Parts: sequence; structure tokens; C-alpha cells
Amino acid sequence: MTNIRSILVVAVLIGTVRMIPVKNSDEQSAQKWYEEYNERAQEVFYANTIAAWKYNTNITNETQAAQIFASLVTANFSIEAAKNASNYNWQQFTNATLKRLFSKVTNIGSDALGKVDQAKLKQLKELASEMETIYSEGKVCRNNTCYSLEPDLTRIMAQSRDYNELLWAWIGWRDQVGEKERSKYIPFVTLLNEAAVANNYSNAADDWISSYDMPSEEFKELMFGLYRELRPLYQELHAYVRRKLKEEYGVDKFPSSGHIPAHLLGNMWAQTWGNLLDFVQPYNRTSVDVTPAMIQQGYNALRMFNVSEEFFTSLGLEKMPQSFWDNSMITKPANRSVVCHASAWDFYNQKDFRIKMCTDITMEDLITIHHEMGHIQYFLQYKDQPVSFRDGANPGFHEAVGDVLALSVSTPGHLKKIGLLKTVQDDYEADINYMLSIALDKIAFLPFGYLMDAYRWSIFSGETKMDDLNKKWWQLRECLQGISPPLSRPKTSFDAGAKYHIPANVPYIRYFISVILQFQLHEKLCEVANQTGPLHKCDIYQSKEAGAVLGDMLKLGSSKPWPEALEIITGTSKLSASSLVKYFKPLIDWLKANNTGHRVGWDMDTCPFSATTTAPPSGQSTESGPTGTNGLSTSTSIETVPSSGHSTGSGPTGTNGLSTSTSIGNSCGTGFSLILVLCTVKYTFSPYI
Repeated sequence: MTNIRSILVVAVLIGTVRMIPVKNSDEQSAQKWYEEYNERAQEVFYANTIAAWKYNTNITNETQAAQIFASLVTANFSIEAAKNASNYNWQQFTNATLKRLFSKVTNIGSDALGKVDQAKLKQLKELASEMETIYSEGKVCRNNTCYSLEPDLTRIMAQSRDYNELLWAWIGWRDQVGEKERSKYIPFVTLLNEAAVANNYSNAADDWISSYDMPSEEFKELMFGLYRELRPLYQELHAYVRRKLKEEYGVDKFPSSGHIPAHLLGNMWAQTWGNLLDFVQPYNRTSVDVTPAMIQQGYNALRMFNVSEEFFTSLGLEKMPQSFWDNSMITKPANRSVVCHASAWDFYNQKDFRIKMCTDITMEDLITIHHEMGHIQYFLQYKDQPVSFRDGANPGFHEAVGDVLALSVSTPGHLKKIGLLKTVQDDYEADINYMLSIALDKIAFLPFGYLMDAYRWSIFSGETKMDDLNKKWWQLRECLQGISPPLSRPKTSFDAGAKYHIPANVPYIRYFISVILQFQLHEKLCEVANQTGPLHKCDIYQSKEAGAVLGDMLKLGSSKPWPEALEIITGTSKLSASSLVKYFKPLIDWLKANNTGHRVGWDMDTCPFSATTTAPPSGQSTESGPTGTNGLSTSTSIETVPSSGHSTGSGPTGTNGLSTSTSIGNSCGTGFSLILVLCTVKYTFSPYI
């Protein structure tokens, strides 16, 4: 394996990071040491990222082995560098920048496991790679045809309005991916916690939180306060969408508890609901979903990326280097397995930046491209920082950059400028339609963005036992998001693993922060761009002034605590949801009026669950053997996590056609508490998602 041999050559460089006399306080010597570290780190991180890229864009046993080997080499480099840096008395440095650099070098995340047990570090890396491979190669089959997640199952979830077809795709993906990951995730968590202890934290959750430059309790309170502030907005949107879904699918498909069946929201994970716009849009106005126009005009992936780049350059920001266009993977290859989940990559050599994405010709993917290009712009802006500062002010900042621009891109006015809308209807009803389209992505996402890490914090802390992985997952989704599984799920399943960021071990609270932050940044950039109308109509396109303000913040990377970076662009160091609320105020008022006389919210204090076995919906195959022709497990002997409030009727089959069994009681439990910890992860290499 030639790539492994090249990594071995790089490994020799580890020894050239000089050993330091014990507790040296000489800051000049420390500066010299860091310069040597910075040079070596770029070489090691580049080689590691190359190996990871080769695996992600061509999944084979060889590339998987090379990736694991490269990550172990990088881990040992980081361990040795942290050990040497710790021989300086860096906590007492008077140079604040140097002190911050050393704090980052010495905090090595899960790589710290190698300090105490190299075999366990190798096992950790192998388990991580194996889970990602399971996810990336997962397929759901029926009638001798197999469907991958992207684009096949994703299109079904987005476009189908057939209740049973959606159910087939939803259950099939979880059974094919989540269940296979579970046996690997359990030992993975144990090792991750051991790594956190080796890195001087009590568990992995505490390790993750260390990137946020705030005391953990203060940060937890901030996150919970933001979630609590925005929850009423979500509940109003949930109530309206639930009512429209009942009109589409029939009241009998919905539990009396007020939850929405999770497979009906246009997305495999029900995290965003934008694909429902066609039948929840209240007024007969031109749709702001320009997917048909893109297809009609012959858009392809390259044109979509060019449109995104042009927006960035119109602000006076950086063009993509030629290497970006030469090396990125922007469509799904036909002849090999790849990790399709969209991500942006920094190769640490100050010139190689790439995106990996299996682009589909949709408006949703056009927005995703702006998100990923935002990461690349951040890379370009801070590329001259020391390697330890080549990161976002906090992980939420990195996620917010492209999405800030997407708030302008998605406006009807901008879509008309770039030829994707023929006319702009400028009236109250058109405004409500448009704001609803944005709310289906932004407001709908908030509880999901919050609970993804609340779930893992509870696992890392030991609050959630390994036998209850699926039970806790559905407790959180039912109580925070107001959705329920369409069929009862086996206790032995691992439905959380059906979402990429769980097997890939990518912290998720960054996306919750990003949704709030992007509106805060949007309001300020609109002010700088001299946009005086409502926030939802603001388009900062071609504003060099807005681009300069944004660029100044991006250039900092993580060299300053994030409140300082936020203050540079907004004038305040406080993360606030006020801009988001201001943006959606007309829609919030409309939703409240529209929901008058209808139920808002769902049962939380009591969950009238009924236990059912995992069975296909009425009329679908349950052939003998472990799997029927629809690809769904037909076992009826496992303990299940019941679906919220679904009617069981009388006899062996309820009125909804689901097979039933003896009740196992209320799986909400008592004394349910959220783990209010904000997390991020420490990676030597971590592409942005």
C-alpha cells in the first residue's frame, strides 16, 4: 500500500519535534518550539487527510486499513507533541496568543487514549471506521432492486406521498444500518470515555465541551435557555404541519398523543421539513422551490457550485483555487462505494481544499452547496493562521457561514436575479409562503439539533444504560420533537445510528448554535449592506462592505475566544435568538392565529404508549424466514420500544393494521431530565459536515 509507506516516512518526522527541559518558562524557546511543531503538524495532518479522503471517496479494505494506520500515526504525533508542550510552564505565559496555542496542542481529545493503551487506541479507530463503512455501504432492497441512501432513499422520503412506501424506506434504512452498528457503538463509547479520562476529563461529554471557551455549567445554561426560548415557535409550526399531514394521510394514521409519525416529514430523520412545502404552503402563489426551474434550465452539479462561488466573490471574498475544482468530488461515482454525506475538507497545506458531495439537482442541494462552500471560504480566510488556530471561532461558527449567505440566496428577489424565478410576488401572502418555507428548514430543525447531543451526553455520563439506547432515543424525540416511530421499534435496535453523525462521532450541538447564530450574523450584515427592509427580504449579494466585515471575522479562525469574534461582527459578545425571532415575527403571528382552536403541543407528562411488535403495515409481505420480500425484519419475539399513542384496537390487529402484543408500560419513565451539556469533539482531522 503506497499510501501507508508514505505515512511511515512522515512518521519519522515525529521525532524532530524537540524534547523540552522539564517546565521550561522561556517564552522565546516556546515560540521556537511551536514554529517547529507547526511545520511538522502540517505535514502529518496533510498525510492523514489524504488517507481519509482516499477512503471516503473509494471505500475498500485497502483504503480503510490505510486510513486507520494514518490516524494512528497522527494520534501518536499529537500525543508526543502534547507531552513535549506540557514540559513548558505554558499556563503562566504572559503572551496570550502563545498560551492559547499551547492550550490547543495539549488538548488532544480521544487520541489521548494512546497515552495509556495503544491497542485500545487502535480498537477505537477501527470501530469508528467500521461504523462509518456500515453507514456508507447501507442499502435497502425490494423486488431484486437495492436502494442506497443517496440519492435513492433520500428521493423517496422527499417525493413520495405513499404512506406505506415511506414506511418501507424508513424502517428498512434503520434495520439495515442502525442494528449493525449497535454492537460496535457500545464498546466504542467505553473506549471514548476512557480516552476522555486520559485527556483529564470525567467523560467524553466533558471532553467535547472544552472547545467552547466557557465554563461548562454556564454553557449548559446558555444552550438550555436558547432552546426554551424558541420552543414555542417550534410548537406552533408543529401544530400547523400536523394538521396538514392529517389532511394528506388521514387522521387514523396519527396517535392521539399529538405526535407526528416520524416517516411523514419529507426527510429520513425528520430533521428538516422543507420537502413538505408543496402541500403545507397556505396560499396559491408561485412556489419558492426552484427545483423544477433548475432541471428545466439544465443545471448540473458544476453549475450549482459555480453559482455558489459567484455569490462569495460578489462580496469580495476568495475565489476557489483551481485545485478545488480539480480534486473535489461533487457527483456520486458510478463505479465505487463512497461516503456520500456532504463535507468540506482542509488538507492543512494552505492550498488544498475540497468538497465531497453526491449532488442532486434540487434547491435543497443548492443550499447545501452554499453551506459547504462556506466551510471552504472559512478555510481560505484563516489558512495563514498557525495550524492550531485553523478552525472556527467555535464549531457553530463554521456551520453558520455558508448558511448566512443561503438566507440571501433563497430570497425570491435573489432567485429572480439569477434567473430561477420569473417573477417576484411581493405581498403578505407571498411573504407568509416564503417564511414558512424557511421555517420548515430552520425552526423545524431546532429540537433535533439540540437532542442529538443531549442523547449522547446521557450515554457518555452513564445516565443512559446500553440496554436502553433505543428507548432513550425515542424518549428524547417524542418529548422534545413531538414525533414518534410509525411502528414500535425493538429495544435491541439502534435507530440513532441511522443518522450519519452518530456512527461518525461528529458532535451536533454546533448545528443548533449555527441556526441561531446565522440569523444574528444575517441581521448585522444586512445593516452593513444598507438593507433597510424586513430581514426575510434582505439580500447581501454584491455588498463588498458586508463581505469585508464577514471576512475580518473569518480570518481570525479560532485565535480568539468566540465571544470576541462574535463582537467583531455584531457588536455584542452574546449569542442571542432575538434576530431569529425578529426574522420570523410575521409568520409566528400568522401561525398563532391559524392554530386558534386547534391543539398545539403533544403529551409529555404522560405517554399513552401501547406496545406492538415490529411488523410491516397492513397489506405488506411477512414471508417466512428472517426477512420478507420488503426487506423488513418480521421477528415478533423481541421487547419493543412502543410507538406513541398508536391505537391497538381489539384482538391481534388494531384499527391501524399493526400487530399488537402485551403492553410493557409507559416508556417515558419518570423523572426524565435532559443532559444540558454542550459538546464538540477534538479531532486532529475533522472534515466539516
